[in-house]
Amino acid sequence: MRLFAIGDLHMSGGADKPMDIFGSQWDRHFLHISQNWREMVGEEDTVLIPGDISWAMQLKDALPDLEAIAALPGRKILCKGNHEYWWSSISRIRTLLPAGMTALQFDATEAGGCVICGTRGWSYPTERNPLDPEDEKIFRREMQRLELALDRAEALAEGRPILVMMHFPPKMREDGETPFTRALEARKTVRAVVYGHLHGAAFAGGFAGESGGIRYYPVSCDGIGFRPREIPWPSLEE
Repeated sequence: MRLFAIGDLHMSGGADKPMDIFGSQWDRHFLHISQNWREMVGEEDTVLIPGDISWAMQLKDALPDLEAIAALPGRKILCKGNHEYWWSSISRIRTLLPAGMTALQFDATEAGGCVICGTRGWSYPTERNPLDPEDEKIFRREMQRLELALDRAEALAEGRPILVMMHFPPKMREDGETPFTRALEARKTVRAVVYGHLHGAAFAGGFAGESGGIRYYPVSCDGIGFRPREIPWPSLEE
């Protein structure tokens, strides 16, 4: 059983939303994702999808996109992105999700000997880029939601390693510690973070690698060649 991640699928949601306006690499992008996915992922594997799944505005319009993802191999674990306008009541979403899919909303689930928790995240304030009052409000709320997700993960994990899914990057390459990384490092069993959100040239600015005992994996689909990225199962071993 293996673990993969791929974010920012940006499926159409039943609308005329061509993604190739962002570059020729996006032409029929979900067809290429599906082909690569079927070549790489087995039915016993798990795939993490950290947000921006569908452009749909309503859940009913997102369901065909979710069903198309569900038809691909493996268990799928989802969390919310900043374009998930269809993501309303989590209880309703869980009721309607196709089989083999799990939706996380600042909570946690078990997978492969570890616990996976997820939340959206947000931009964080820096000296060069302070947040306006509205973004500051959202940032503080998302910090609270990350702490809630981590609380639930720790309660479920009982000392096992934790992997965190976020949509927004918790750390950019040019930054040192951030409020998000401080919160993550404070939980001694967090070992990995997967995140999306960054596209094009911005993808290279996301932090990738190890920091503070945690490995960070940017997985926006265009940044990883529209192929699910294999992620090592997190371990508490040094």
